[in-house]
Amino acid sequence: MNSLQRRLQLGLTLSLMLLMALLWWGGSLAVRKLGEDLIGSRLEHDAESLLAALEFGGAAPARIPGKQVNPIYNRPFSGHYFVIRFADGSAEYSRSLWDQTLDVRPLQPGGGAHWYAAGPSGQKLLVWARHYRKQGHAFTLAVAEDLTPLERHLSLFQWTFAGIALAVLFVLLLVQQRVIHGSFRRLESVRADIRRLERGETGTLSEDVPDEILPLVRELNRLLELLARRLERSRNALGNLAHALKGPLNLLVQYLDGEELESHPELRARTRTQTERIRQLVERELKRARLAGGGSPGRRFDARQELPDLVEVLRQVHRRDRLDIRWDVADETPAFGDREDMLELLGNLLDNACKWADARVRCRISGADTIRITVEDDGPGRTEQEMNQLARRGVRLDETVEGHGLGLAIAKDIVKLYNGGIRFDRSGDLGGLRVSVELRQTLEHGALLFAPEAGPAK
Repeated sequence: MNSLQRRLQLGLTLSLMLLMALLWWGGSLAVRKLGEDLIGSRLEHDAESLLAALEFGGAAPARIPGKQVNPIYNRPFSGHYFVIRFADGSAEYSRSLWDQTLDVRPLQPGGGAHWYAAGPSGQKLLVWARHYRKQGHAFTLAVAEDLTPLERHLSLFQWTFAGIALAVLFVLLLVQQRVIHGSFRRLESVRADIRRLERGETGTLSEDVPDEILPLVRELNRLLELLARRLERSRNALGNLAHALKGPLNLLVQYLDGEELESHPELRARTRTQTERIRQLVERELKRARLAGGGSPGRRFDARQELPDLVEVLRQVHRRDRLDIRWDVADETPAFGDREDMLELLGNLLDNACKWADARVRCRISGADTIRITVEDDGPGRTEQEMNQLARRGVRLDETVEGHGLGLAIAKDIVKLYNGGIRFDRSGDLGGLRVSVELRQTLEHGALLFAPEAGPAK
């Protein structure tokens, strides 16, 4: 269980249940103790009344006049009993015991005690006893009362208390759930900010959050700012380097066209080839910087929003009146991949298609769980052998087929980075080269993640 909200609810629920159980147990003990104390106090008062009524008449046994005894001690098995045990072993019993006896042990002078005992008809008795001395006679007076009514009332109290406790527990759980849900609702703003950050609608997270997660949000904002600065510096440095190299390269090309190297045609050709390679690399980085723009780091690629700008940039790069670039994105296609990676992937595929197309370039993006990208042109295409070489994994395309080189190599590297598949064949509609890319993705916690794929798309 990774949910903090569920863990908190479970912990508080168990705590409340334990608290209610302890209250029930403690309340039952308190009520029992209170009841037994009241009964003990009443027994003590009855013992004092019996002691005052007890008469000694010389040789006659001690007796208690019937008129001075509470009638409840005369009713058989009434639940109220007394026993007077003398030092000589004789005893006087209340008429309520009828033909039964109650075991009362003699106490030491000045001593007193209370205990539980079994009475007539299985009654549970609370016995209160004390040693007395009156008119020269020592004896132990014990008074007992049946606890059955107390047990019955205590049981009723326990069931009533349990019902009330369950009702209170249910209400407390509802209140607790609302309080916890309301507290965690404040985190929804953080989740919303993260989603907006993912879509590129914001560059930082709002710091209007609970104090407990404010340090985390501030640290994330600091890292986002640092990442954005580093990314901007990298792009600027790359663009500046490419611009700085472009001028010397042009001078070098002019030098190669000069008369000084006419006597060395082979050296001129080899140098021109390497110079052209360097020029292509510089153009690639300049084009990459133009395609990437100023997006936020971690932003996902929204094809409907990004493709129009990408196509417009390509139209400016390839200034041809007859070039028709069309694109289509299926309705079910979500935002996918990293924005910069997808811009570079599509930019290189479309740039290669625009370079070789006679007049038409088509781009189609579809799929939800599996993103399918198709780019095709109406150019001359490639032979079956050349397309087989293009599809080989681990081979740099710029080293296998002249012309369809650097851009497709970059695209192939990006697809490989995402564990996707890429396929090269001839377009059935336009007749030129068709490049098909598949990127399989899964939905987890609201984020689209690319899933590893065993091999290239078939």
